[in-house]
Amino acid sequence: MVLNSLDKMIQLQKNTANIRNICVLAHVDHGKTTLADCLISSNGIISSRLAGKLRYMDSREDEQVRGITMKSSAISLHYAKGEEQYLINLIDSPGHVDFSSEVSTAVRICDGCIIVVDAVEGVCPQTQAVLRQAWLESIRPVLVINKIDRLIVELKFTPQEAYCHLKNILEQINALTGTLFTSKVLEERAERETESQVNPNSEQGEQVYDWSTGLEDTDDSHLYFSPDQGNVVFTSAIDGWGFGIEHFAEIYSQKTGIKKEVLLKTLWGDYYINMKAKKVMKVDQAKGKKPLFVQLILENIWSLYDAVLKKDKEKIDKIVTSLGLKIGAREARHSDPKVQINAICSQWLPISQAVLAMVCQKLPSPLDITAERVEKLMCSGSQTFDSLPPETQALKAAFMKCGSEDTAPVIIFVSKMFAVDAKALPQNKPRPLTQEEIAERRERARQRHAEKLAAAQGQAPLEPTQDGSALETSPQGEEPKGDEQEVESETPKPVPQEGNDQEPFIAFARVFSGVARRGKKLFVLGPKYSPLEFLQRVPLGFSAPLDDLPPVPHMACCTLENLYLLMGRELEDLEKVPPGNVLGIGGLQDFVLKSATLCTLPSCPPFIPLNFEATPIVRVAVEPKHPSEMPQLVRGMKLLNQADPCVQILIQETGEHVLVTAGEVHLQRCLDDLKERFAKIQISVSEPIIPFRETITNPPKVDMVNEEIGKQQKVAVIHQTKEDQNRIPEGIQVYSGGLITMTTPNKLATLSVRAMPLPEEVTQILEENSDLIRSMEQLISSLNEGKNTQMIRQKTQEKIWEFKGKLEQHLTGRKWRNTVDQIWSFGPRKCGPNILVNKSKDFQHSVWTGPDGKASEETSRYRDLGNSIVSGFQLATLSGPMCEEPLMGVCFVLEKWDLSKFEDQTASDKQNQEQSDLVKEGQGEGETCSGRDEHQDLQGGCSEPFEKRASQRGESSLTDCYGPFSGQLIATMKEACRYALQVKPQRLMAAMYTCDIMATSDVLGRVYAVLSKREGRVLQEEMKEGTDMFIIKAVLPVAESFGFADEIRKRTSGLASPQLIFSHWEIIPSDPFWVPTTEEEYLHFGEKADSENQARKYMNAVRKRKGLYVEEKIVEHAEKQRTLSKNK
Repeated sequence: MVLNSLDKMIQLQKNTANIRNICVLAHVDHGKTTLADCLISSNGIISSRLAGKLRYMDSREDEQVRGITMKSSAISLHYAKGEEQYLINLIDSPGHVDFSSEVSTAVRICDGCIIVVDAVEGVCPQTQAVLRQAWLESIRPVLVINKIDRLIVELKFTPQEAYCHLKNILEQINALTGTLFTSKVLEERAERETESQVNPNSEQGEQVYDWSTGLEDTDDSHLYFSPDQGNVVFTSAIDGWGFGIEHFAEIYSQKTGIKKEVLLKTLWGDYYINMKAKKVMKVDQAKGKKPLFVQLILENIWSLYDAVLKKDKEKIDKIVTSLGLKIGAREARHSDPKVQINAICSQWLPISQAVLAMVCQKLPSPLDITAERVEKLMCSGSQTFDSLPPETQALKAAFMKCGSEDTAPVIIFVSKMFAVDAKALPQNKPRPLTQEEIAERRERARQRHAEKLAAAQGQAPLEPTQDGSALETSPQGEEPKGDEQEVESETPKPVPQEGNDQEPFIAFARVFSGVARRGKKLFVLGPKYSPLEFLQRVPLGFSAPLDDLPPVPHMACCTLENLYLLMGRELEDLEKVPPGNVLGIGGLQDFVLKSATLCTLPSCPPFIPLNFEATPIVRVAVEPKHPSEMPQLVRGMKLLNQADPCVQILIQETGEHVLVTAGEVHLQRCLDDLKERFAKIQISVSEPIIPFRETITNPPKVDMVNEEIGKQQKVAVIHQTKEDQNRIPEGIQVYSGGLITMTTPNKLATLSVRAMPLPEEVTQILEENSDLIRSMEQLISSLNEGKNTQMIRQKTQEKIWEFKGKLEQHLTGRKWRNTVDQIWSFGPRKCGPNILVNKSKDFQHSVWTGPDGKASEETSRYRDLGNSIVSGFQLATLSGPMCEEPLMGVCFVLEKWDLSKFEDQTASDKQNQEQSDLVKEGQGEGETCSGRDEHQDLQGGCSEPFEKRASQRGESSLTDCYGPFSGQLIATMKEACRYALQVKPQRLMAAMYTCDIMATSDVLGRVYAVLSKREGRVLQEEMKEGTDMFIIKAVLPVAESFGFADEIRKRTSGLASPQLIFSHWEIIPSDPFWVPTTEEEYLHFGEKADSENQARKYMNAVRKRKGLYVEEKIVEHAEKQRTLSKNK
């Protein structure tokens, strides 16, 4: 055991080669925090008896109550192996899917990770997710198979069965790693191929035909987990033991005389030992021999457990003496067998020894950062490393070198901000009192006592002494604060109050290069900062003096106020931090929102944004119980937004403050934080706001009773009501095929719009490429403004053409002919999953090329008004007609756009203007008005406001870009789109979760019952090999998911627990406006058809929430109920 001091840690931080930054990743409840406890106890920070019970890294109260980790927290450990001294910065991360964003923040600042897998449950959904996150950040994993004791005690496996089971788990994990590796190699190969197509000189052999080219050549042996490679450890963290096969190879090589190298290769795998010949041979199953792993390792552990559980005193003593251990009398007499096992195993096979030795040997130090990872971190968005400025590319060397000299640039990445209690800061901590202070306090206490006695005897006036004593005792209450001078009793009070007023934030960060010193000035680079933009704004470039720089967007300057060593629940002050270390930085809350890059050079690019696995989807509206406390709530929500990497805070158009979180547990934690830490007020929370999308479908072929539509007799009365519902106001023509023609209120322009459903694949492509669409939009706007567009990079251009190709591939057939070339805009917000297609003959405009410059005057006139059309489309897609929710998967086609009347109008206006000018010259102003009046009579006075505006501007040839007419165009386009939707079959789309449930066979029925009650749909069910566990994969609407996890746990007595992850949007098949129209439907559903219509229920709920009109009958026949007794 190593008892470490702060000075020792500071010393260790300087040796970068011996630093290991690692995080512990696993599925929920696989034993990460218990494992962390065991490693911490090896440093004497907590008692080894409490390891696993204390859960030291779970410092929040709700973490202790729920028994799950909710945030990633770091601690620095010291490990000595022979002469070498290592510093291990261990980060414990959550396993619950709601907090997977915390895993992303932890993974970014590590170089390696420990994947923990439960020996009984094996590979679970979240294990796959964390392995993928580690892979994406290119950090090296090692494996810990935990809870081996459950195989002995719960499943009662024999050593041979346990060995087969462990082999299975290893195969599953390696299969996962293999998939990740294969996809990476094939991606790289695809990139190389595209390059070779661009440069036809490079030779292409038969590569195209052989899909696995590149896989054979690439060495992947180092990726896989195998005990003989030394990157797997078998543990039972709760019992405090763990081993890698190296430990046993050493013992047995001494005992049997077989070389250690041979044993290392054969202890895992199908080998057995021939004791007579002292040879290791391949297993021959027929002879019933046991593999080495079973015979030499597992059987010993099994016999130890067997002896302790059966309380076989003699055997225990024999084992203890043969292993040469010393067991305390207290443990030996203890009635709980777990205590005895812990006492014996933690000495025989100490878990911290096994795990930390593997970490130090197998995981890289900060110096071993790969060039590939550095380039990945420095290239955000669609940039390639080669396209960065040369000064930026030069920084790669600084990353790789990780140098601590003064000339090295300081580069720090802040992966998240977290709030701490003001009392936890080192400057506010209690400190031991000196002898003089103790004597002074003693004296003062005596004085006070004497005064009290005197007051009691003399019955002196009470008030002043009471007041005095109150003043005097207040410092005593403050004793733990450790104030320097206790003489003035008023001084210490403001300190804690300030702490209460503002929650101090600390940045969770890592130094990638250079030395971070207290008081050093650095640039804070936001995620959108670009070194290229800096070059454009600062003429001298990166060599400009850094003190008097002009303001550059997304760049601020800050000073490192406090540096802290993160020690789990404690913080220690530091003066400087060498490169490669994890640290906490105080005083950045005004500069950094969630994550940022700090650097001494403006040529450094911001690091690529963290990739989060979970999408925030659960929304609630919050408001204070007392409206006067609104400012506290707003401030509290700002702090919460800063403290949580995944939460989103919105203020809706209705003025509601909305909190968007990743799931129910996450939501609960955010609300608790708001109430108790950040806002400190009572808040009321709405029901969860469930997001929906609106869409249209192709007309159905069969009706609700599966009869072919159009074959049956319509029931007239009911059919009539259906027609009434869909009635469209006058003045709007509806043609066949759902073409809507509308005219603007001033009758100057006519629009014809049709709505069509997009194929599912296209909607998916649009969703995936929303960032690309956004960058296309920016390019076009900069083209229109006449900026130089050399910013378009080769890679972005390639991506745009690839995206266009995908759309063309899926939009085939007669009705989609040329559609892709005619796409005018995407919506809502110019990057959504709906498209506007322009098929009007007069004006060609495409999102791919910008407006065509054929007829310049025409085009410019149409372009200004075209923006109004696009704005109308954006508004229509932002809130659909059913319940004002955004649209999805709809294509609006502008078939015709008639501006001929508007052109006549502008021409006559121009003529009129010229006439009036002539009149002005001849007769003065009096007659000008009459001339204009005459002309207006001819026109019918229909365009008075427009004409006035045109004559005021004196430029009637130009279109009315921002006048009343453009507003009318926007409104008309929006209405036309809405009506075009209403003539098609409308449907709601619900957000869906994928739901993974692990359950034993006896509770399967109950799980299915809960799923079907909540509209869930089971996709597959498979049995986990070697266990009686079933894995059920299902989809479940987000709307039905609230309380789902709790209900499943209650119904199955805690034997099944679900993992919910947002997956996709799915159309709800039922029509929300459906009423029975045919004889069969009438017979089947009755006149009212009041059976539950899911889509209608959702639609009405949303409309009610938004205050829109809901068509529902409260009571139809309100008559008294007559019973026989009343009827007499």
